[in-house]
Amino acid sequence: MSRMPMLELFAGELRRLRADAGLSQEALGERINYSASLVAAVEQCRRAPREEFTQRCDEALQAGGLLIRIREALLKESLMPWFREWVTIEQEATALRSFEPLVVPGLLQTEAYARALYEGAAQLVGEAIEQPLAARLARQTVLTRPAPPQFVAVLDYTVLERPIGGPKVMQEQLRHLVEVGRRPRVHLHLVPREVAAYPGLNGAFVLATPPDGDDLGYLDNQLHGTIVERTVDVNSLRQIWESVRAEAMPHGATLKAISEAAEQWT
Repeated sequence: MSRMPMLELFAGELRRLRADAGLSQEALGERINYSASLVAAVEQCRRAPREEFTQRCDEALQAGGLLIRIREALLKESLMPWFREWVTIEQEATALRSFEPLVVPGLLQTEAYARALYEGAAQLVGEAIEQPLAARLARQTVLTRPAPPQFVAVLDYTVLERPIGGPKVMQEQLRHLVEVGRRPRVHLHLVPREVAAYPGLNGAFVLATPPDGDDLGYLDNQLHGTIVERTVDVNSLRQIWESVRAEAMPHGATLKAISEAAEQWT
């Protein structure tokens, strides 16, 4: 695996800070309540550091926020260059409207579901999964910040039926959808199974409303993503959104349907 400079920097600084503190990997693990094997894996660049692990290490080693800042840079480095600009837009948006006909949107995925997608759809293996996975999970904090955007997601019903990761992963994922869907600024809608061809089947997209300025769109495909800025194209996406939303079930009925679907995955 080709290692990222920021991952190497994080590992090196963690080793240095631990050595300066006179701690073994086992001792640091005990202090932060993580296994020594995980500490070793991060120091050897075999695992990307997660948020809680980083915070505990930074505090235990009195790093003054150094490890936290390196991890933030690492997450940006983990993103594809063409996706970095969109993530900035996503994090600053006051409203996000997402349509996904194939899988659960990234902002709503559990770790296990996202990992299964990276393994099956992106065909990543082993260590190659850890960095993009950590970046995807980090993006989700946009929905839990003090002033989150209004997030409206429409999913095709088949998303509930595709066995990503197997029954246990699917059940956990669908229960997570219900939990997130109960947050005040999150609204979920399902296009019922019986709906025939409709405009959304041409592909997934997201509309973002920035604090100032006009809406922006995002389209993803097999090779890369595209930010949509032209007024005529954004207007087309708005029209498609309205058509898709018109086919979907209300929020309450959607949460009920997802809850029932979750219990079928046993």
